[in-house]
Amino acid sequence: MRIIAGTARGRKIFSVSKKLPVKPVSDRIKQSLFDIIRPRITGAVMLDLFAGTGNVSLEALSRGAMKTVMVDKEPACLKTMARNLEHLGFKDRAKVLKGDILKGTQWLAAYGEEGVYDIIFMGPPYRDINNKPLNFTGPVLASVAAACLLSRGGMIIAQHHQNETFEIPVGLETFREEKYGDTIIHFLRYKTDDTAKPQGA
Repeated sequence: MRIIAGTARGRKIFSVSKKLPVKPVSDRIKQSLFDIIRPRITGAVMLDLFAGTGNVSLEALSRGAMKTVMVDKEPACLKTMARNLEHLGFKDRAKVLKGDILKGTQWLAAYGEEGVYDIIFMGPPYRDINNKPLNFTGPVLASVAAACLLSRGGMIIAQHHQNETFEIPVGLETFREEKYGDTIIHFLRYKTDDTAKPQGA
């Protein structure tokens, strides 16, 4: 894996053991994703859930994001993210946190800019180590919405397997959807009607 564009273009990204249920975003998907969100990157505060190696956050930092908060529960992932940040010189613009996203996200408000984030990326694993399908997108989206972690004008990017279905939380809407093989990416935002925004946001 390498950084595609920006100040660290072409630099290597260290990965984790293939024995772990970590599937980094492919370069093809990453390129397309950042082509879509390019206008939003510069100066953005980003939250990266199930961050793995930090692949997406590192690309965002290279392209001008102001700050990123990277969350995972796997010790090997946390160690690799820290190594990548040090290697690329981004350590002062990122925070690596250990946490089980499935147990809640309210605590992440403390690390955002005034409690919120401009871009929230979530790429949970599709399957566990026994190849059993996982369905994390719905519960995590609901948790993020309830915690009001998204800034006004911000976006949530949810990457998931094509066979995974979930409900969009009240107050949010999908404004774009892209398909790459068996991967689908939903782009979500607050509904334009202010009354539909989650309570407390």
